[in-house]
Amino acid sequence: MTITGEMTLARELTVTRETSESAIAMVDEWGTVVAWTQAAERLLGHAAGDVVGRSLALLLPDIEEAPTMSAFVEQCRSKNGWPGTREVYHRDGRPFGVELRISMLKGRDSSVRWLLSVCDIGPTDGGTVNGLLRESLLVRAPVGVSVRDRDLRCTWVNDTMESHDGIPRGRRLGRRFTDALPGAKPEALQAVMRQVVDSGTTRVHQYRTWLTAGPLKDHTFAASFFCLQGADGRAVGVCTINVDVTEGRRVREQLAALGQAGARLGRTLDVMQTGQELADLAVALFADYAAVDLEQSVPVALGDDHPVRIGPAGERLPVFRRAGLASIRRGVPESPWMRGEPVPVPAASPLADALRTGRPHLEPILDTAPGTWIDQHPVLAAKFHESGAHSLMVVPIRSRRVLLGAALFFRTGNPTPFQEVDLLLAEELVSRAASSLENARQYAREQCVALTLQRHLLPKRLKGGVAVDTASRYLPADIDHGVGGDWFDLIPLSGGRVALVVGDVVGHGINAAATMGRFRTAVHTLADMELPPDELLSHLDDTVQRLSEQDDDTDHAAAVVGATCVYAVYDPVTRKCAMAAAGHPPPVIVDPQGRITHLDLPVGTPLGTGLTAAYESVELELPEGSILALYTDGLIESRDHDIDVGMRRLEAALAQPGRSLEELCTEAVECFPEQGPTDDVTLLVVRTRSLNPDHVATWTLPNDGTAPRTARHLAARQLAEWGLGALEDATNVIVSELVTNAVRHSTGPIRLRLIRHQVLTCEVSDTDLCSPRLRRALTLDENGRGLCLVSQLSRRWGSRSIPDGKVVWAEQDLPSEPT
Repeated sequence: MTITGEMTLARELTVTRETSESAIAMVDEWGTVVAWTQAAERLLGHAAGDVVGRSLALLLPDIEEAPTMSAFVEQCRSKNGWPGTREVYHRDGRPFGVELRISMLKGRDSSVRWLLSVCDIGPTDGGTVNGLLRESLLVRAPVGVSVRDRDLRCTWVNDTMESHDGIPRGRRLGRRFTDALPGAKPEALQAVMRQVVDSGTTRVHQYRTWLTAGPLKDHTFAASFFCLQGADGRAVGVCTINVDVTEGRRVREQLAALGQAGARLGRTLDVMQTGQELADLAVALFADYAAVDLEQSVPVALGDDHPVRIGPAGERLPVFRRAGLASIRRGVPESPWMRGEPVPVPAASPLADALRTGRPHLEPILDTAPGTWIDQHPVLAAKFHESGAHSLMVVPIRSRRVLLGAALFFRTGNPTPFQEVDLLLAEELVSRAASSLENARQYAREQCVALTLQRHLLPKRLKGGVAVDTASRYLPADIDHGVGGDWFDLIPLSGGRVALVVGDVVGHGINAAATMGRFRTAVHTLADMELPPDELLSHLDDTVQRLSEQDDDTDHAAAVVGATCVYAVYDPVTRKCAMAAAGHPPPVIVDPQGRITHLDLPVGTPLGTGLTAAYESVELELPEGSILALYTDGLIESRDHDIDVGMRRLEAALAQPGRSLEELCTEAVECFPEQGPTDDVTLLVVRTRSLNPDHVATWTLPNDGTAPRTARHLAARQLAEWGLGALEDATNVIVSELVTNAVRHSTGPIRLRLIRHQVLTCEVSDTDLCSPRLRRALTLDENGRGLCLVSQLSRRWGSRSIPDGKVVWAEQDLPSEPT
């Protein structure tokens, strides 16, 4: 059931309990029962003949402690407050709890009678806001009581009745209702009274009337009529109980509005927006001016924020920032602070007290007189006086014992002060907002952690070496969609080559970011094996499948299967670029004149599906200065445009000769300025370079015993030309060992290549397909030390496959230039 439905039901139950289900008894000053009702018989088991004429102690044993009803009532007040809960005895002797309400009735000559209304407590909902409202309405509802004889002449009445219908007690006693107040409405009510007396039953009737006093002129009353029985069980009169339900009607209307408008709270995961929605709803429901202040760590949702807990009065209060403002006046002139600005908390203010105690504060009449806490803040005092603020409520915004902020509500134009019911409504509204704020805070924290993780996993700087100039962009999705699993990379390879990678893990949040980190590590490992693009994606596909099988989390496994990737290798020596894709959009290639090359690249299937038999590579030669752009689908897809539109815009942004890479990146990510990204946007743009032919030396050697000596001679002469004589000794050993291995293990021609770029690379290629392995030779072994020497003399070494064999390479650092 909704809050509106629950509250409506609670109010209806209140009226019903107070009337038709209540046990009514009338007693004299000494506690003797003088009249009884059928409802009392049903509740307590005693017929009228059992109790009329006997002491009320039969039902309420503790009344014996008081000599009169007046003393008993005072005793009730001192022990339990008013009204109270008591134990009464059923006819069968069992005690049970009831709600007891006692009204004093006055007759002629100042005589007194007492009317008791007893209602079974039954299941209680006092722990909920509905229960609190119900209790509040029971206590606060003004109850008017009158008793009439069989001829419907008034014999007893309480003081409240005059405020209901405007008839003074002196004009009411001894008269019928129609005599004291002529008109159609009194005649209708009197007809109901006659039916009750004649039938001995109970009736409930609701009517509206106009009063001349009070802020609410139009009042609604629930009138209940009980047939009073004497000792013989016959009707001796009728008791009328009037309950002013005007305030309850107003509460129901406000709760209905709260139920309808409450769905608007937390529609987004933006804490500032939720704060504004809370202020707007409060003004629409019960306040003239509302302000919502959040503890400063809540709006930013930093990953290292700590819950704020308020302690003793001497403890320093946190810093608050205004998140929501609303007013019945245009421009919210009541507030000295605008949204987003820090808000001081006066130490002696009701706000500070509410924050320290954790309890809401109600100040029906706001004290703005000189000498109060407001004087400490002249600007605030001036605003209060200008706006006419006269009533205040402060409700802390808390979630799981953590302080999120506070909401302040004022009455300025409405002359009626805030009351307890208004405070309960405000607490219900703030409670809903607190849940939304906590959800937004937790989500923002998770997104912050995921974004931080992803940014730490992505490369800090891209180094293209002699192969490419680089620029990149990474834009996480908005907070409603969260950070995704996009990644990009540029991996240096041997011989001055570079690998370009862009991938996308389907999904959002920290799991996607963590999965991205695993994929990036796997790609680096496979790239170090110098695999061609198609083979690398095949191995990565196997890796993803294994990760999926090992993961017990179904949702996480699904995210792993949904990964896509494009991998390209560019060689600045040959200006050739080989690339392959796994379910990923193909790269955009723009030549130096701005012409677009549409590459027919087989995209394959996403990684982890196991559906692609083999990925296919495509190789093409790129003129120096060509633009190569790798990206994720978040750059070209949107809710309002299809992929073709996105591709055309991206190509147009990149096809601008003479622009820097940073400018091209900026143009590309702003292809759709009218909307924010709904998925991560990742873009890696490179401009190709070629290595000067003078920095590359290549020789073909015979596959015989003279090859090592020839290789050493050629390498030494080339190093001398390059001015790298300091590397001659080490290079001779490296070249000799690599060529010797080629002679021993291959049959075809051997090629030696030296490349001078940021390092000196020595490459030896042959027709053998087996990659060399480093062995640790024992003391007496005559062989097996060649690659150990190569490893010690070089900064790194390795091998890679080529179509007709393999290449073994080793790199050395260039000597430092003299300063």
